[in-house]
Amino acid sequence: MRLGEVGLYENALLFGHDATPHLVAFERSGESEICCYVREGGRLTTRRVSFRPFLLLASTDLLKGHGGAVEVEALAGEAPFRYLARVSGWGDLQKLRAHVQKVSGKTPSAPDAPYRFFGDPVHQYLLLSGQTHFLGLAFEELKRLQLDIETYCAPGFEFPNAERETDRITAIALRDSTGWERVLSGRELDEATMLQELTREIQARDPDILEGHNLFRFDLPYLEARAKRHGLPLRWGRDGSALAGHPSRLQVAERTITYTKYEIIGRHIVDTWMLANFYDVAARELEGYGLKDVARHFGLSPPDRVTIPAHRASWYFDHDPETLCRYALDDVRETGALAALLSRSYFVQAQIFPYSYQNVILRGTATKIDALLIREYLRQRRAIPAPGPAQPFAGGYTAVKYVGVARSVLHCDVASLYPSLMLKDGLFPRSDTLGVFPALLTDLRAFRLQAKAAARAAPTERERQGTEALQATFKILINSFYGYLGFPVGHFNDFEQARRVAAAGRDLIRQVVAWLEGRGCQVIEVDTDGLYFMPPPTVRGAEAEAALVEELTRILPAGITLEFDGRYPAMFSYKMKNYALLDEAGRLIIRGSGLRSRGLELFQRRWMEEMFRLALTGEREKVPALLERYRAAFGNHEFDIEMFMKTETLQESLEGYREKVRQKKRNPAAAYALALRAERPYQPGDQISYYVTGRGRKVKVHEHGKLAAEWDPAHPDENVEYYIGKLEELYAKFLPFLEGGGPEAGEEA
Repeated sequence: MRLGEVGLYENALLFGHDATPHLVAFERSGESEICCYVREGGRLTTRRVSFRPFLLLASTDLLKGHGGAVEVEALAGEAPFRYLARVSGWGDLQKLRAHVQKVSGKTPSAPDAPYRFFGDPVHQYLLLSGQTHFLGLAFEELKRLQLDIETYCAPGFEFPNAERETDRITAIALRDSTGWERVLSGRELDEATMLQELTREIQARDPDILEGHNLFRFDLPYLEARAKRHGLPLRWGRDGSALAGHPSRLQVAERTITYTKYEIIGRHIVDTWMLANFYDVAARELEGYGLKDVARHFGLSPPDRVTIPAHRASWYFDHDPETLCRYALDDVRETGALAALLSRSYFVQAQIFPYSYQNVILRGTATKIDALLIREYLRQRRAIPAPGPAQPFAGGYTAVKYVGVARSVLHCDVASLYPSLMLKDGLFPRSDTLGVFPALLTDLRAFRLQAKAAARAAPTERERQGTEALQATFKILINSFYGYLGFPVGHFNDFEQARRVAAAGRDLIRQVVAWLEGRGCQVIEVDTDGLYFMPPPTVRGAEAEAALVEELTRILPAGITLEFDGRYPAMFSYKMKNYALLDEAGRLIIRGSGLRSRGLELFQRRWMEEMFRLALTGEREKVPALLERYRAAFGNHEFDIEMFMKTETLQESLEGYREKVRQKKRNPAAAYALALRAERPYQPGDQISYYVTGRGRKVKVHEHGKLAAEWDPAHPDENVEYYIGKLEELYAKFLPFLEGGGPEAGEEA
């Protein structure tokens, strides 16, 4: 969508106060310049602008004894960070930071540090300049290049290792957004020539974005290591500089992922493996994060897609290299389609937030909202508050009031409950003296409605996708404002206001529940801002159900809207946030980590899916026969390894695991035991797939675990008794819910 098409890009709070268009990248150049990369008329040009980096100070006393030149500007207001200290270059800023750290005795990350240091020069420039990326450009106008490599693993080893003499790159697949494609084959070129040709193609195609699946954790480290072996710097930067990286960590829900954060001067790197992880935090739908799993989930895999088992890639290089190359090419095609699907909202965010496109993807939403507030306060030269101390407070109202099979279920949500309550009751950060927070929230709500309308009226699919990405981004941001109130390091956080918002939300939802129960409805589950319920027998049919919801809406306060989100012929309620739905098209929808957990083997998930469908379609008497069918399949070794292997993600280092086991602070685990026996240097975030061997149901899994790649279908050695035992435990767990259902003393919070 183009600049100003729906009258919102002129909003300086959201899109910055300098709407210079067509800026695709920013990089620090030397000590005191920023190089801006500009795409105009299909051509890329550069502009260099002066850059004077800064620190925020609580007191000018911190500057005493510092010999360098510092320009200090007092900011209006009484908030703690009242001084903007600017120096002539980035090296001078490092010296100033070291000085104030020594004087204060506080590191930059200390919550009570009397100064604020922003370590990314591009972020600093964007905060002060008010510029952002991609204004005036559509997503399709970016030049995106996808990269995938295939590697050789020597016989006797389980995983390729770039440091191993016998291993190498066997294929490099490339594709870009113009439709151009090329595969560099290791049967035609030696490895050094492949790497040189890869660099030549990147410079010739000149992409704005480099995309790949698991780039940060496999492809780029492998390419870098092999290039180093050949003495070839990977000069992929737009200025001729080499690819560079440094160790980093990323928090994704409850998991900490370690990776190497690579950077290419003038370009952005997008890892679709990470995009899939971020998507699944809320959706909890993906069975795995591998490219094939994710592409299959989103329907991006063509029917003739070439597939090769990962452990057979070396065999194909030796015996059928053409198929290996077609496989790699299909990988980059799927990567391009996946990136186009999952990265559009981040493209919009790059137009909003003062971060690079690459960093917009890797930063948390609360951090980005904080940057919007800081940018506006700096524009108005107002003092910036320090984060308030964290305080515990109760969250939303959740409850399970019915377990088992329910029929004719309705689902309603209070639209943007917390943001609506914040606007209705004026529950905003008290330190925000300029009122930026409520202005942003108000504008985002209004703009989201405009974007939704524009998406419906879009004359082309390209325009529809652009406006849909815009409204989806606004929805994410709107619903993040409440979380920002309780963000420990947010400069404008306010835990007391967060407590009030949550309390108001609980009161309102309880009011909705009481009204429904007073009308004879059976509430099934309540989850913060939405609920599932069965209407009374007197309310049947779409018209009567809509009338019931409309009547409920009228009791809600002004500014609070109830949305009818769907009708389901049947629902299986198990426990809080764990349920299965049968929709009107006959599709089965399963929600909740207890029912979809990747800790469950595939045979358990498949058995549950079949069991739920029988229960929800009124055929639960067939469940015992389903159990017998799976028992027989295990007994006859009919299942392939994918059905019973387990894939686990290493959450801590092998050294840390070994020490905890030694101190008896944790139990042994199969994935770690296998990692310790392997030759590969596993690290936190890596995944291991294994299965259980031996005899009997009560084997010690860590002693009988075996890598899934070692399973031989001609000589199956899986522990049949163990897996049948897990199946029978699953059946016993759900049997009470199948035999009856009704109100229970459920979980409530």
